[in-house]
Amino acid sequence: MKKDLSKLVKYIHTLQVKPKQSVDLKKQFLTDYDHKILNKEEGEELLSWGIAKLSEMQDKLYAEGKKSILLIFQAMDAAGKDSTVKHIMTGLNPQGVKVTSFKVPTKLEQSHDYLWRHYVALPAAGEIGIFNRSHYENVLVTRVHPEYILSESLSEIENIKQVNQKFWDKRFEQINNFEKHLSDNGTLILKFFLHVSKKEQKRRFIERIDDPSKNWKFAVDDLKERAHWKDYRLAYEDMLSNTSTKNAPWFVIPADDKWFMRLLVGKIILSEFEKLKLRYPTVSLEQKEALEKAKVELLKEKETNE
Repeated sequence: MKKDLSKLVKYIHTLQVKPKQSVDLKKQFLTDYDHKILNKEEGEELLSWGIAKLSEMQDKLYAEGKKSILLIFQAMDAAGKDSTVKHIMTGLNPQGVKVTSFKVPTKLEQSHDYLWRHYVALPAAGEIGIFNRSHYENVLVTRVHPEYILSESLSEIENIKQVNQKFWDKRFEQINNFEKHLSDNGTLILKFFLHVSKKEQKRRFIERIDDPSKNWKFAVDDLKERAHWKDYRLAYEDMLSNTSTKNAPWFVIPADDKWFMRLLVGKIILSEFEKLKLRYPTVSLEQKEALEKAKVELLKEKETNE
């Protein structure tokens, strides 16, 4: 397939939230894009090619063993996080990928600071880590439901009134420092907000209710959280405005059209991966000589049926 993808690349640049940008999701970012230069079949073909390239790069990442990749996905319910992670995983070696889906914190996790459970799930050098939901739940769900903060047993918080803008600004700073530390130590961080419309979420919820094979995907609590749509949008806007940095950027991905959403995510990951300039380790002259000796020994062996 030969297509001029320059328009797609230019469009992708508009999806990255600039540091200190004041984000307005309704005015600045679409949930769908009407000027696609590819149809669904062409997009899926390009995505398959991209995933194959990612597989090659993952091999070099592991062989080099110096850097790691952390992919973070956040979204409203039914935006397509699970399916996007599944598509990315199809071409990767599962031994080098760690996927973590963060649920409601356990008692053990609540006995530590809110970043603790995320820190222990980070990818090691040579690995790719995927956070399906992440430490950002601590400035999203808790922002909409500040009473949850009281469960964290913070010494400086005695009541909900103290969970104010100053509290959230401090938490944004803590997250930025956490991610800077990771970046400084060799982790490439890419963060994706899958931006679905309220109308499309409704359609997907109804589909989950009507289709018996998808009933398990719908929970009554999903409907309760939908009632807080505006509160979540404002929480996301504040989060995006305060935590998109040069070393850990946010990308706002239109999520109403799933195949296009996956294509955009795959293209961004591939482009950022390429910037790492990964390569297979080169062996020394001494190691090369040892390899040649090993080859000679192998060729001397007589074939047996042992």
